[in-house]
Amino acid sequence: MAEPVDLPSRLGILPFRNKVLLPGAIIRIRCTSPSSVMLVEQELWQKEEKGLIGVLPVRDTEAAAVGSMLSPGVGNDSGERSLKGPADVLDSQKQDGKNQQKLIHWHNRGVAARALHLSRGVEKPSGRVTYIVVLEGLCRFSVQELSARGTYRMARVSRLDMTKAELEQAEQDPDLLLLSRQFKASAMELISILEQKQKTVGRTKVLLESVPVHRLADIFVASFEISFEEQLSMLDSVDLKVRLSKATELVDRHLQSIRVAEKITQKVEGQLSKSQKEFLLRQQMRAIKEELGDNDDDEDDIASLERKMQSAGMPPNIWKHAQRELRRLRKMQPQQPGYSSSRVYLELLADLPWQKGSEEREIDLRTAKERLDCDHYGLVKVKQRIIEYLAVWKLKPDARGPVLCFVGPPGVGKTSLASSIAAALNRKFVRISLGGVKDEADIRGHRRTYVGSMPGRLIDGLKRVAVNNPVILLDEIDKTGSDVRGDPASALLEVLDPEQNKTFNDHYLNVPFDLSKVIFVATANRVQPVPPALLDRMEVIELPGYTPEEKLKIAMKHLIPRVLDQHGLSSESLQIPEVIVKIIIQRYTREAGVRNLERKLAALARAAAVKVAEQDCMVQLSKDVHPMTSSLLDERLAGGAEVEMEVIPLGVNGQEISNTFSSTSVLVVDEAMLEKVLGPPRFDDREAAERVATPGVSVGLVWTSFGGEVQFVEATAMAGKGDLHLTGQLGDVIKESAQIALTWVRARAADLKLSAAGEISLLENRDIHIHFPAGAVPKDGPSAGVTLVTSLVSLFGQRKVRADTAMTGEMTLRGLVLPVGGIKDKVLAAHRCGIKRVILPERNLKDLAEVPSAILAGMEILLVKRIDDVLEQALEGGCPWRQHSKL
Repeated sequence: MAEPVDLPSRLGILPFRNKVLLPGAIIRIRCTSPSSVMLVEQELWQKEEKGLIGVLPVRDTEAAAVGSMLSPGVGNDSGERSLKGPADVLDSQKQDGKNQQKLIHWHNRGVAARALHLSRGVEKPSGRVTYIVVLEGLCRFSVQELSARGTYRMARVSRLDMTKAELEQAEQDPDLLLLSRQFKASAMELISILEQKQKTVGRTKVLLESVPVHRLADIFVASFEISFEEQLSMLDSVDLKVRLSKATELVDRHLQSIRVAEKITQKVEGQLSKSQKEFLLRQQMRAIKEELGDNDDDEDDIASLERKMQSAGMPPNIWKHAQRELRRLRKMQPQQPGYSSSRVYLELLADLPWQKGSEEREIDLRTAKERLDCDHYGLVKVKQRIIEYLAVWKLKPDARGPVLCFVGPPGVGKTSLASSIAAALNRKFVRISLGGVKDEADIRGHRRTYVGSMPGRLIDGLKRVAVNNPVILLDEIDKTGSDVRGDPASALLEVLDPEQNKTFNDHYLNVPFDLSKVIFVATANRVQPVPPALLDRMEVIELPGYTPEEKLKIAMKHLIPRVLDQHGLSSESLQIPEVIVKIIIQRYTREAGVRNLERKLAALARAAAVKVAEQDCMVQLSKDVHPMTSSLLDERLAGGAEVEMEVIPLGVNGQEISNTFSSTSVLVVDEAMLEKVLGPPRFDDREAAERVATPGVSVGLVWTSFGGEVQFVEATAMAGKGDLHLTGQLGDVIKESAQIALTWVRARAADLKLSAAGEISLLENRDIHIHFPAGAVPKDGPSAGVTLVTSLVSLFGQRKVRADTAMTGEMTLRGLVLPVGGIKDKVLAAHRCGIKRVILPERNLKDLAEVPSAILAGMEILLVKRIDDVLEQALEGGCPWRQHSKL
């Protein structure tokens, strides 16, 4: 510690802006302005160790003029020139242009300081000289007179601190001794606390024992972060008692702040885990608010979420689980990784309809029947089953009815039937498409441990409709897949089982949810891909394809009005007669449903829309346009028109034009327009006759997911080694049927007179090639057995197959014809293709009850038991070689 120094009567003054240097304190200053550089150069650098300067606190205040003044009680030397510009105030701090309008207040007391370290530097490229000075405060002084020397200030000063003799006398004062002991006790306690956190406080203990107490007070206070006013107050405390009293107060206050900080730190660290330490400051802010009692903030989002959860009507066990999650959320900060997922989870719990359901009105079966008849034509048995389903719900609302599964080709109205059920029950409707779904999580949801997890489609659908008793349509249930992520069809077992779905457990939700009030309806194109266990939980209702008559009624009643409305037309601007619709059904569409039919009608509507728009442009003529003669218009329309239209004579009177146009602008579709818009017909009734014109070709009937189809089978012989070649992208079952058919024909070749009795083999020196056209379409199944036999017998016997006959049925090696499925669809397909005779297995007689009587009335159904009967009916002229074989 520095020894007492002799204070000169005049000192160079270094302004210290808004800060105070106390005796015993050490500061580091960088001097860059000309005034401060000049001061250091002359008062410190040239005098070396003997140099002293005065550090005087200054304060900035806004003023209209530039100048300098002393604090009250200190005069200014009128004989010296005043300072100009802020650069003369404090060199260690950079100034900007805004400070030019500040008035500087000089404090009347300062501290003499000496340089402990002094270094000089030159800035490049400006070449400006700078100094870095480490100053130590020595003693207080009072400013008697302030004047300017060159660019810096000089002051006439007088010493304020006591001399050594005065200090020795003052130390005998009992009050001062008591204050000294209190200060040392507080300082020692502060040092003890700091010892636990810092390793450098050992030096402070040495100072406490070796430095006089009046110096210690300044040193301790200089190390605290206190306000400028408190620093000035400490500087002005010349009396030792006042100085020690203020220092003790400041030390005690610093001790209290350390204790509060430690308490907050302990409280926060007890709540933090290893992954949460980066949020220490935010937790401290929360703890500080608790210490201050500043906890009465407005209700935040979490409080709003809690009220929403309380009104959700959760069961007691789920509410307990939700409260536990909410408490966990309250302890987290929004920036923590798990905060967002926890909040989304709680919002899902609050949004789910635990108790809320659709308000059900009394079911009116007559109204429901009228609604079904209005929305769907035909489908008598299907609509009757739905009415039965609704009748049970009316008598027993809490009944657990079966899960209906509508199976049929595309475009027959499966999805719209489910929507009609929801409308009849006054319930909300949710459609969940399962086509292509391979992940079990789509049904059960993801576990919350995964990033981006979400609930399954069932829970998400219930959240969207906000009721717990909607009608949920599981669309395309036959098109689910399975891979390493699970099997969605197996997950549906719990959903569709009335005994299990009342406690359905979604992996994301992780609490049971009651699905027993939900009405499930499923749709599929085929039942074969559906697992047997899942199929067992559903009641299958088959929707076969429509007959041409039904398609005609549907088109006239439903499709045409809808198409006209979609294209901005009306029946007054476009008319499609029944005859044209029949042509479209027979020659342009061959399908089980009506989707392609609607597309063709839409094409006609678009063509008509162009004509109507062009006519509107022609009608909107101004009165200034010269009239055009009728003959000229006739020529232009006749040359460019695509359809026959009546020519409208134009007049100058716009009103006359409008009236004439509105009465004669109906566009009626005819065959010429039909062929121009849709192109030439795609299908022809003569196709079967043309293809079976040569022996070896027969007509079969097959069933696909799109309904029934006509399948031609072609066989031909060529030189070879007796091999059988099969083409047409065939499956294993149909390949085996071809082998069986060839084996039966070879075994019966002699009986059928296909070869002489002495011939060794029917296939000697020749190969047989059987082809199923449409090679890009996969084919499989046993129902082509009789068709294959007919084709081979026709080939070997060189007898043609009747062009008006199609057949289906499985065969055995002994010649029996076994029943097959899809009879209604196959008969409808034959009817669409203009085939009049259909050969069916005798045991399929019961399935003909499903075929509309109007179709059966125009066709000849031939029931057979054996292959011999098939050949008798299929080949032209019958089968003269038929013999009654025995098993």
